[in-house]
Amino acid sequence: MSSMWKEFFDSQASTYEENPFTKNTVAEVDFLLSLYPLKPGASILDIGCGTGRHSIELAKRGYQMTGLDLSEKMLEVAKANAGDLDIEWVNADAQNFALDKMYEGAICLCEGSLGLIDRGEDPVKHDLTVFRNIAKHLKANAPLVITCLNGYSVIRQLKDEFSADGRFNPATMVSNYMDEWDLPSGTKQIQIYERLFIAPEVTNMLEQATFVVDAVYGGTAGYWGRRPLSLDEVEAMFCCRKKP
Repeated sequence: MSSMWKEFFDSQASTYEENPFTKNTVAEVDFLLSLYPLKPGASILDIGCGTGRHSIELAKRGYQMTGLDLSEKMLEVAKANAGDLDIEWVNADAQNFALDKMYEGAICLCEGSLGLIDRGEDPVKHDLTVFRNIAKHLKANAPLVITCLNGYSVIRQLKDEFSADGRFNPATMVSNYMDEWDLPSGTKQIQIYERLFIAPEVTNMLEQATFVVDAVYGGTAGYWGRRPLSLDEVEAMFCCRKKP
């Protein structure tokens, strides 16, 4: 992952939980456990854990949690929020972390590491490497739930002039432009370089990484459910299991 993204998340750590999408943690964990009802005591890896909200809630329910993130500042907030809870925090890149442990489940939520690439980086190789690295750390049949950007949503907003001025390349599905984000810390100019993936492409990468995809649902924060993915929502959810 690029140093740009590390610097970005370090800069947002202190205000991250002011974002509206962070306010549904309990309901989100309820839903995750309804998908794959692991018994308390099971070990779960949280990739791109950020300030640790899902790891902390799962630890409160008796799960053995490891939260992994590239941003040291995010992990500092996570440790403070966790208090006396026994959670392992790991500062590492999702593409190349190596832990001496096999897990009974994993989550990678809110684009945790997925799609966070630098200009010119191969986006397929990036995400496939993340998936394969997660698979290396999972026991057979262990579940993985991810949410990532929904390419259909952006595609439905594109116009021919975006291709003409270089903001979007329809031959590669890569967007490349400056965007303005309204963040809790203030308005910030962000260089966007991303490959838009639609659901069958993400499913294909997960299958290449030795996962079975059980279902694809709508993944919009605060609106998770066993429902079809809407073409206009920002995120999609993929419910998978590591092949035996």
